[in-house]
Amino acid sequence: MSINDLPLLSALRTKMQWHQERQRVLSENVSNSDTPKFRPRDLVEPKLDRSGAITGAMGPLVLTRTSGSHMTPSGAASAFDQNKNVGFETRPAGNAVVLEEEMMKAANNQMDYAAATSLYSKSLHLLKTAIGKA
Repeated sequence: MSINDLPLLSALRTKMQWHQERQRVLSENVSNSDTPKFRPRDLVEPKLDRSGAITGAMGPLVLTRTSGSHMTPSGAASAFDQNKNVGFETRPAGNAVVLEEEMMKAANNQMDYAAATSLYSKSLHLLKTAIGKA
């Protein structure tokens, strides 16, 4: 059994990859804060089972809607979650990005990523100690 097969480490790797992608999406929201008719996006957090695999509608291979005019596959959720509560803060140009909210999301995402990386490195250190390599 390799280290890659351990469920805890697999789940932590999946979580870290999700946080990296979410940070990219949030930074796009901030960079498009002056783009007319731009709507902020966010990622739906993956649900993990005990083995660390993604469960639910978001299986291992998910089709991503790159345009609002694309159809969502039946029985599957889109990887992006359009913010439905943006109507009251939409500017006259149609832009709905609230910089304060996006920066708070980015800060929380960064803290969650740091926690996941800390758990991952401590788990690896514990495994090395158990096999006598540390």
